[in-house]
Order: sequence, then C-alpha cells, then structure tokens
Amino acid sequence: MGLFGGMMGNASRVDPRAAVKEYGRLLAQGEELQAAYQLIRDSFLFTDRRLILVDKQGVTGRKVEYHSIPYRSITHFSVETAGTFDLDAELKIWLSGTIEPIVKQFGKGVDVYEVQALLSTYVGR
Repeated sequence: MGLFGGMMGNASRVDPRAAVKEYGRLLAQGEELQAAYQLIRDSFLFTDRRLILVDKQGVTGRKVEYHSIPYRSITHFSVETAGTFDLDAELKIWLSGTIEPIVKQFGKGVDVYEVQALLSTYVGR
C-alpha cells in the first residue's frame, strides 16, 4: 500500500500468515483466519466465525480496541467497485440495531469481489 493510499484510509491485503502471527491470540480454538486487510494502523480480519476490527488508538497506538462482529449480526452489506475516476472500492456493512453502516475503503490492489464472496459465504449462516 502506498503512503497516499494509507493516508486516505484505503485498505490493502495482508498475508494471512502474518496476520495470524500478530493477532493469533484473538482467535478462538479452531477458528481460522480467512483474509486480513490493513489500514494505516487499523486492521480488519475475516475469520470463519466473525469479522474482527482492530482499532489502534492514540498517538503511539499502544491502546487497541478489538471489535468482534459475529456474522449473524450483519443484516446486509454492499460492495461498490472502483470506477474510472474513483479508483477506490468501498465496502459497507450494516449491523442489526444500527442505522449507519461500517464503511471501509479498498485501494485498487484489493479484489473487492473476494471480500464480497467472503461475506456471502458467512453472512446468514
């Protein structure tokens, strides 16, 4: 991910082995990481059971909030592909009991169809 993409909040794909090495302690016994994406300091992880949002806070990023979203809590989602002038794809996830979606931007190097396929596999199980 380029610096400009990171500053704009665009996510890039992370090798799942590296993500497991860093975030493996968050996984339940038998839970498998399917895909991981990195923002400037924040991450989001797709497992076979839930979506985990990692929010590093403060100047140093030493304080971290881990937000676990079971797939059954996702009521619907949308994926917007990149266009000619808008080079970023966008993912919106709505959770039960909330009005505003969680919105994540993907840089041009991320296969947004892969993200959509992951959510389609697990949402509604």
